[in-house]
Amino acid sequence: MLMDIRPIRDDADYEWALKEIEQYFDHEPVRGTPEADRFEVLAALIGAYEERVYPIPDPSPLDVLRFHMDQNGLTQADLARVIGSRSRASEIMTGRRSLSLAMITAIRAAWKIPADLLVPAPVDVAAE
Repeated sequence: MLMDIRPIRDDADYEWALKEIEQYFDHEPVRGTPEADRFEVLAALIGAYEERVYPIPDPSPLDVLRFHMDQNGLTQADLARVIGSRSRASEIMTGRRSLSLAMITAIRAAWKIPADLLVPAPVDVAAE
């Protein structure tokens, strides 16, 4: 049954793989069977293709901050209390100001957001 698996090189191959894997969603294969192996291989191929062709960019620090605040019922006033300034909180939330290292440290300590998610991704100068 694994013999009919092939690389996903284009959208037609991708559509084929999606159709093939769909059958396993209604009837999950038993672990250790050839069907389960086929499911895992198809899932890996589909995942690799999607990562290559439809990459999802990393969220910006502001996106991370907004998401965390939304998920935890936090407001701009709560952010102001953490960083010590209402005006800075407003500037951050409107995108007019980036987070400083001191702000990142305070937010990480208060809200347990990993610091690496609050630091902007480095700009790839070669790509520009």
